[in-house]
Amino acid sequence: MSLIQRQTIVAGLRPLPAGRPAVEFLDYLTVEAGLSENTILAYGRDLREFLIYCRDHGLKEIGELAVHRVQLYLGELARRDASENSAKRALVAIRMFLRFAKLRGLIEDDGAEVLESPKIWQRLPTVCNQQQVLKLLEAPCPEEPYYLRDRALLELLYATGVRAGEAAGLKTTDLNLDIGYLRCFGKGNKERVVPVGKVAIAAVGGYLRDLRPKLAKPRSGSFVFLSRTGGPLSRIEIWRLVKKYAVRAGMPRKVTVHTLRHCFATHLLSGGADLRSVQEMLGHVDIGTTQIYTHVDHERLRQIHKKFHPRP
Repeated sequence: MSLIQRQTIVAGLRPLPAGRPAVEFLDYLTVEAGLSENTILAYGRDLREFLIYCRDHGLKEIGELAVHRVQLYLGELARRDASENSAKRALVAIRMFLRFAKLRGLIEDDGAEVLESPKIWQRLPTVCNQQQVLKLLEAPCPEEPYYLRDRALLELLYATGVRAGEAAGLKTTDLNLDIGYLRCFGKGNKERVVPVGKVAIAAVGGYLRDLRPKLAKPRSGSFVFLSRTGGPLSRIEIWRLVKKYAVRAGMPRKVTVHTLRHCFATHLLSGGADLRSVQEMLGHVDIGTTQIYTHVDHERLRQIHKKFHPRP
């Protein structure tokens, strides 16, 4: 994570009860656990919210942490209408912290046997049809100063299914446009190679040739997507760009960078791709995560029903 992000998390944790062990815990995650920067940031925020709750309910030192406090906090999250996914992530962060505190001898019991993850209902992702995605890809106007970059970014996101953070970290050395592949580093810094289609290759090639040299500054490094000031586009800036063009294209409000990832997977499966190949291209460790996309292609299911049911 960046120095500013780390300083913000540390500044928020230190004044709280158990703040110092919490900072040491984040150091442990960074150095030894091999988690991604975004995961560590999320765990830091979750842990801070939990410790604020504990402070407001009388906790003064880490030795007073007990399982019942965690259970009460989960109840508080439910009253706040926090999503089940958010509650699950918060519980994972808290359990890891308690386990860390027990290993350091700061608490006697981490409550691992008692604390259970809340049941997560599987929610189907937002997926747009191919005509809607085409409108999004064509939303940037050629007259705009960053048209080449934005069109290349959108085409690459849809062509490869990479996450916003993966696109932000993409470097020119990770691209092989002659062969049509890119290399990216996903969650846990796991490397994977993903094919790139001809349309995206042409869009990215045009950007690298005609616009990126004009944006590049000494501090740009070899990052592919650059801002107007020459720095690499951040994950947040990529999210904002996709939101901007989604609104322009008249798409649903829920459309995000991750929607393009969902569309990438769903459209591949509807075209006949096998699940294992899609799993590998998405970088999913568990194929169960990929299987959700078999439930969202309603048109394909309708065609199968029409073709094979005796009374369609």
